[in-house]
Amino acid sequence: MNAPILLEASGLEKHYGKFAALGGVDLKVRAHTVHSVIGPNGAGKTTLFHLLTGTKSVSAGRIVFDGHEVTREPDHRRVQRGMARSFQVTSLFLSLSVRENLRLAAQGVAPRKAFNAWQAPVGPRALTEVVDRVLARVGLQALADAPAGNLSHGQQRRLEVGMALAARPKAIFLDEPTSGMGIDDLEEMKQLIRSLRDEHTVVLIEHNMNIVMDISDTVTVMQAGRVLAEGLPHDIRSDDRVRAAYLGNMITGGKA
Repeated sequence: MNAPILLEASGLEKHYGKFAALGGVDLKVRAHTVHSVIGPNGAGKTTLFHLLTGTKSVSAGRIVFDGHEVTREPDHRRVQRGMARSFQVTSLFLSLSVRENLRLAAQGVAPRKAFNAWQAPVGPRALTEVVDRVLARVGLQALADAPAGNLSHGQQRRLEVGMALAARPKAIFLDEPTSGMGIDDLEEMKQLIRSLRDEHTVVLIEHNMNIVMDISDTVTVMQAGRVLAEGLPHDIRSDDRVRAAYLGNMITGGKA
């Protein structure tokens, strides 16, 4: 794979007193790929996301994004450089319409400071064009005027991805985007994530191994705050260390 490296982390550590949530993580994410981070509960996946996106500070190590060292930069500055994140817990303006949520995201006003006004399109026409493109991309055109609170769980998760897209990011960080979804919603989200790499880089935390193995270009496996293995999906699927970490057959799609 010859794509350039967009995001690189070296020796990342995060300590809470004497407890090491991350114990020296190295990660390289190539542009226009889907890079999945998997591991058992408590492996450090979400902590890694926090450090990469700037929502928590680094105890040690270095982060470079798009050629810029961002290790000590706050989250809003990393957004300015082209990072966007959807959260494990849905963070939408539920009383506003789908279109209004996307419009606010494009303007730079969104929950948890996920976006920043520096990227706002110039003029209402440009803003409308961005929103219309995102609506089409996430398949919510027919629900554009519906309150976000009226959407199904799967539709809300697609809207969250859309809000990240409205910021026109280089990299999108998705934290368990398929959590709680039914079968139909799973397939739609899988196809959406797969399509994102045409214009973006996707860093994904996901527990659904069938989806991970189907759409990922690279898979990083974490355990106890460290990287256990990394490679192509078929290599990860057959790795004995990964099988052991996942109690054998979860990683292969068998029944536990």
